[in-house]
Amino acid sequence: MLQIIKVTSVLTLIFFVFSLAATAQQAGPNPVYILIWFDTEDYILPPSDDAAKRLADFLTAEGVPATFKVVGEKARTLERRGRTDVIASLRNHDIGYHANTHSQHPTPAEYESSLDWETGVQEFTRRERPGFEDVRRIFGKTPCCYGQPGSSWAPQSFAALRSWPIRLYLDEGSQVGLDGKPFWYGGLLNIFNTAEGEKLRPNENWDNLEQSKAIFREFYSRMSAQPGGGMISLYFHPCEFIHQWFWDLNFAHGANPPREEWKQPPQKSPAQQKQTFGYFEGLVRYMKEFPNVRFVTGSQAPALYPDEARNHEFSPGDLAAIAQGVTLKVSFQQHGDYAISASEIFELLTSYVAAPIVKSGDAATVRLSQPADGPSSAPPALEKPVTVSWKQFSSTVLDVQDFLAINHRVPEEVWLGSTPIPPEDFLVALAEVSTRLSSAQMPPQTVTIAPAQFAAAEHVAKDSAELWNWPIFPEGFHSQHLMDLARLQAWTLKPAILISRATGEK
Repeated sequence: MLQIIKVTSVLTLIFFVFSLAATAQQAGPNPVYILIWFDTEDYILPPSDDAAKRLADFLTAEGVPATFKVVGEKARTLERRGRTDVIASLRNHDIGYHANTHSQHPTPAEYESSLDWETGVQEFTRRERPGFEDVRRIFGKTPCCYGQPGSSWAPQSFAALRSWPIRLYLDEGSQVGLDGKPFWYGGLLNIFNTAEGEKLRPNENWDNLEQSKAIFREFYSRMSAQPGGGMISLYFHPCEFIHQWFWDLNFAHGANPPREEWKQPPQKSPAQQKQTFGYFEGLVRYMKEFPNVRFVTGSQAPALYPDEARNHEFSPGDLAAIAQGVTLKVSFQQHGDYAISASEIFELLTSYVAAPIVKSGDAATVRLSQPADGPSSAPPALEKPVTVSWKQFSSTVLDVQDFLAINHRVPEEVWLGSTPIPPEDFLVALAEVSTRLSSAQMPPQTVTIAPAQFAAAEHVAKDSAELWNWPIFPEGFHSQHLMDLARLQAWTLKPAILISRATGEK
């Protein structure tokens, strides 16, 4: 009997030890961040003001912060109507910006559709900055983010927004994307083209709450089990809770009627409104029940996805690894806790190779300067490899370094004497030289530049009618030009790395 007891005790001890080990390996749920945002835009139907207030007050009472992206004309309308109560309720949350007049023509994509890069940046500021300033003045808060009206997206907006300054592009669309996750593009954090939020939206009758709860459970299970957790971007429009059709159908298919001809959309019945608000309130309360669900706002998002490359001091070892990561398919890279875009790789390796040329040291550390945009126009194609002397290549390196310092963008073409080449071709050659310098410390006698492919552009959609599928656009609207510019700005594209502030994991 004593022997049986001893054996049982040993088995119990073994089971206990294994249980502890299993428990140690199973960390608690990682944070699942939920960013709820509202495109607050209807300046035609007065009851939409009350809908926005009701949503804001509900969330305040629940202790759930949200982000209200306000149209400039909506803010001015609230001011004209004397709705200080609505303004005060929304001000309890983050305030974002959602264009000046939203659907009145021309919308951003329309007026940008034929403009070059620099003119487009200036025109976006001319047309949209007044609304931004009105939202800031009326709400007493600087908008923390921007998102385009409908699918009226334009790449020139990013450089303008960055200078205002805005750090976050918050919306949905399919022009640019990175595996359904947040990313950096145009120097801004983009929570855009995400995978989850759309699946939590209500159906036409707003009677799919139980299905949405089940979908959320799936998202939560997957995200909470992955390192750092995950982010769900979930959007609504205050006006959709109360109206039967969107207010801006007044401007459908390119129409631009004067204010006196604007028609108010009919409202939903009291029973329908009970259903819509009930869906939203039920979903929010349900999501709150899960451990480590954290509701965040637009101003908090950049802290969750810090751009560690901006603060990194790149050592020769870092630069050698980056150079070795450059292939004939030029794109972004990720190294540990930071990611670098193709434009940042271009800048870093230019600085690294330039240092010994000008005898400014051996580039013991290199830091990134202000964000560099992509080229402003398409580069010439290189048909076959070109070989130049080291003297010519080193002269070109210094010329490129000067261009970057003055223009803060990747050059449209890199000149090897009288021969222009695409910047991606130059970058591949630059990486090969960097690798040689990091090992042999001696420059080559000649440098060969071969045709390369700018692979980061594959994450930008091709122009199509579906891409601009917004009923406000004129019939048949699309813009090959905007998408060409967008591909050039893919030089700035890179993953956004989520860091859990609770655990410090990335």
